[in-house]
This record gives sequence, C-alpha cells and structure tokens, in this order.
Amino acid sequence: MNLIDLEDAGGNRCVVRVSGRSQPGVLTGHDILQADVLVSASFVDARLELYILQQDLDTWQHDLAQLAPGKGATIGGDRGLSLDFFMHEDRTLSLTVQDPDRMNIALGIAPEETWIQDHHQRLDQVRETWPSEVVETAPMAYEWRSNRRG
Repeated sequence: MNLIDLEDAGGNRCVVRVSGRSQPGVLTGHDILQADVLVSASFVDARLELYILQQDLDTWQHDLAQLAPGKGATIGGDRGLSLDFFMHEDRTLSLTVQDPDRMNIALGIAPEETWIQDHHQRLDQVRETWPSEVVETAPMAYEWRSNRRG
C-alpha cells in the first residue's frame, strides 16, 4: 500500500510502499511498519528500506496539514533514511532523500494539484490497515491496547 506516491510528467517519482508490520506479534516491533522507498528520475533508480514508527505517521499528518509554499514535510528521520519535501512558491516540490549509509538524492517533482488531499487519504488507509495496537505504559514497558484487533 502506497503511503506516498508522487510523480510528474517528467518521469520523476517517489513512492513509499508500506508492506506490513516489522515484527507482528512482538510488542516492541509490532507497531513499526516496514516500507520500501522507490525513487526514480533520469539519473537514479533506487530502492531503499524505511521503518516507519507511529510518531512518523503523526509527523507526516501534521506536516501535510501545514504544507504551503515555503514550508516542508518530512518522513523518517534521525534513525536513518529520511525524506524531506519542500514546497516552492509555484507549488513544485524539492525532494531530498537522505540515507546516511548509502546516498543523498535531490530531485524536483511537479505533482498534481490534489496530491495533498490524496496523501491524507493514503495515510488514513495505512492507519486503518495497520492501526497502533501497542501502548508504552512506562519507559521501555509495553502492553497491547485493549481494542487490539488480533
């Protein structure tokens, strides 16, 4: 399921495809989602691995809601791979993909006008498919939520 799917007429594309839980049934890894980041342009065709925490989804949701010319949005972060989006005045995006172990890529994408609304829906679909089912009751102490599905 694609959490992020941005493409333009020039063939520049960035996809964050969530494939599932990192460690299903294991309290410390159950809510961590495993994803592939696919970046393609005339000069690059990369596939990178990203682990998404529930806090990453919260940050992405907040950033999308606030995104406007001159502002940015991020997913990933200080644990490794990160994707940083910056919106220009003409509403095009600069995307920086930083993987400290492999590469840094910068490219421009001119997405369709409705991409932000589309990505709010994508985020909702990811949260419906893989809801948060673990709660941290104290530092490094976890338990299942009472409304856990499975």
